[in-house]
Amino acid sequence: MDPKRELSSIDLGALVTELNRYEGAKVDKAYRYDEDLIRLKLRDFDRGRVELMIEVGDVKRAHVADAEHVADAPGRPPNFAKMLRNRLSGADFVGVEQYEFDRILTFEFARDDENTTLVAELFGQGNVAALDETGAVVGALETVRLKSRTVAPGTQYEYPASRLNPLDVSFGGFERHMRESDSDVVRTLATQLNLGGLYAEEVCTRASVEKETAIAEVTDDQLRALHDALADIADRLRSGDVDPRVYEEVLDGDGGDAAEADSEADDPETRVVDVTPFPLAEHEGLPSVGFDSFNAAVDEYFYRLNRQDETGDDAAPADASASRPDFEEQIAKQERIIEQQTGAIEGFEAQAERERERAELLYANYDLVDEVLSTVQEARANDVPWDEIADTLAAGAERGISAAEAVVDVDGGEGTVTIALDDEDGNATEIELDADAGVEVNADRLYREAKRVEGKKEGAMEAIESTREELEAVKRRKAEWEANEAEDDESASDDENEDEEYETDWLSRSSIPIRSPDDWYERFRWFHTSTGYLVIGGRNADQNEELVKKYMGNHDRFFHTQAHGGPVTLLKAAGPSESADPVDFSEQTLREAAQFAVSHSSDWKDGRGAGDAYMVDPDQVSKTPESGEYIEKGSFVIRGDRTYFEDVPCRVAVGVQCEPVTRAIGGPPSAITDRAAAQVTLEPGMYAQNDAAMMVYRRLKERFADQSFVRKVASADQLQEFLPPGGSDIVD
Repeated sequence: MDPKRELSSIDLGALVTELNRYEGAKVDKAYRYDEDLIRLKLRDFDRGRVELMIEVGDVKRAHVADAEHVADAPGRPPNFAKMLRNRLSGADFVGVEQYEFDRILTFEFARDDENTTLVAELFGQGNVAALDETGAVVGALETVRLKSRTVAPGTQYEYPASRLNPLDVSFGGFERHMRESDSDVVRTLATQLNLGGLYAEEVCTRASVEKETAIAEVTDDQLRALHDALADIADRLRSGDVDPRVYEEVLDGDGGDAAEADSEADDPETRVVDVTPFPLAEHEGLPSVGFDSFNAAVDEYFYRLNRQDETGDDAAPADASASRPDFEEQIAKQERIIEQQTGAIEGFEAQAERERERAELLYANYDLVDEVLSTVQEARANDVPWDEIADTLAAGAERGISAAEAVVDVDGGEGTVTIALDDEDGNATEIELDADAGVEVNADRLYREAKRVEGKKEGAMEAIESTREELEAVKRRKAEWEANEAEDDESASDDENEDEEYETDWLSRSSIPIRSPDDWYERFRWFHTSTGYLVIGGRNADQNEELVKKYMGNHDRFFHTQAHGGPVTLLKAAGPSESADPVDFSEQTLREAAQFAVSHSSDWKDGRGAGDAYMVDPDQVSKTPESGEYIEKGSFVIRGDRTYFEDVPCRVAVGVQCEPVTRAIGGPPSAITDRAAAQVTLEPGMYAQNDAAMMVYRRLKERFADQSFVRKVASADQLQEFLPPGGSDIVD
């Protein structure tokens, strides 16, 4: 059986539904490989990196590809790729449609200055054309000049002549088309009804109609059964009820088709032959692999098909040539993507901050806001029309009544009143209020909106994780290549940016670019030691349990305090998905981890200036108590010898990091000094945690010329995350 090399109309119908889930993704760059493969690199703030592949040569396909299935970018872009970059870079993906029942997909992209339609013709010779807002062709892979249609720059794009859509045809129309044929059932379905050979046979099988039956001999009941089978396929496509399959074929020892699979074979060799959005009765005898989405199945199928074409089988292709890859360009590309993705996160942060500030303004002007709302509510209780309420407030404003002067708009249809309040800088901020609710309810609504937006930010941060992982993978490949190339080039280190001293005078800069991090450990207590190792601690019993069960590696170190009520603290030898070798941690690294454990324990909360901590290996930590004993949630049994750290000072430093990322950081002072552009050191004292955080925020803010930067990356709320429970005093 020859492998399928082109997607069918039914395949495209199933793909369109899934591709439209990427609506809103932004185009980063366009590439052209060889003569007939187009790659659009997009970023989706929910899913991260998106690779849209359109191929119109011997293989005809259009789908989103896994990043690992995408070849490195080609060299200098040809003119078509340059044109796509000029028109699509920064554009939003609006959606994709299948043109009638043809093998044509139209991708729509919108940008403030211009919109672009990309038409992918996945039939015949294949073509991709870019159209402007008027439908005129801006550029195309191939110029087409036929009697029936023209596709050329400067002309209006012309679709091929319409074809009957078998999935939409009524039974009457279906019966008429079938009866007009002088061929057999399967050929009529394949050509006159445009189903193609495979799905024409599938419909016959599902309808239990012999495919070679002459149309003249087909009964009305058989026609009805054929139409019902078509309708069932149509319903599955419209509802998205897919059960994708990649079908394989078992090969014999010579690479040919095997008549029978050897039941004794442990691992028979296979090749892919088809991909379908749901199981086909026509392929019942073939082994298949299921997928969660049809797009994923299509991607896997064509990836394996390409490997088969390159190697003659489904084995992995040979290693790339020994020429040095352009690691710098790959790194720069990933960094640009991350910078663009973080722009969206900054937008969410700014929006959440605005909502919180608006809520705080309501409380700061409580009496005035309450007077406005009470006035409106009293009037409505007396059935005063909204127009009269608005007129009364306007008249009050003219007389200089403060509450009335604050009212900007009254919307009776929505039941809202919009007021303007001055912030601490004297700028007027408009706030829309629910006229039926009180000040507290309206403020709570704004706080909840801030939390909702922050939830979107968290989703966006998770979405760029794959891009960051790819960046780190490129950096590792670069380091490995250089290490093998020459011993003296091993200076390229993953910790280079981490240990870099601050040479830029960040405090005096009028504007500091924000580069938000997205690290898996940020929901825990955390810091990086002065030697670059990660230390994480639990914030509660649930996180203590999670750290030990999920994140404690064989070569990590477990820290806890002698005092009751301390967090589980782990000194990590490697990341959660990385393999680690035994590490000989320095004494300074160990003492910093111990100080972190002590500072976040009850030693600080009780006002003690120092405390004791101990360290054990992971295999000494157990959740199994002695017979007859009980262990509370978040607690553990420690067996064996312990290494003690005595009289460890209770001190933390909290500061602002400006490179390589921008964020609030906190931890032992010795670990924070070289990473923070500005920092404040604290010890146990009299100020409550939130008050201490505000004091630190004000001190840090006044040190920077760009005070808005501090507000965005190190607000009092963010700084409070790094402060121990209990009272604190500022040391310096």
